[in-house]
Amino acid sequence: MDTRETWFSARCLFRLAKGVRATYEERITLWRASSPGEAVALAETEAGEYAADVAGEYLGLVQVYSMSDQPGHGAELFSLLRESALEPRAYLDAFFDTGDERQATTDAP
Repeated sequence: MDTRETWFSARCLFRLAKGVRATYEERITLWRASSPGEAVALAETEAGEYAADVAGEYLGLVQVYSMSDQPGHGAELFSLLRESALEPRAYLDAFFDTGDERQATTDAP
């Protein structure tokens, strides 16, 4: 492995089920690469394979993040900055809590 290689996380978007209400999935995968372009190429190859395995469609969106930390407990895997005039609750409702997510709550303290 080239010592100049860096860890990159890659966020890819998929459509898993078609219809009136399609199911979309965001996946974040981890890659060791020498450049963002190489990380994109690796992630897109795997995204195509994943889409075929789940009978889905890779939507051609990949965002890579050059990790400043080594993978491990508490390492930052991905970060995306977005500017918005929305207040916090409206921002969360618009982008993260639309009511259509498949998620559960935890009893974490």
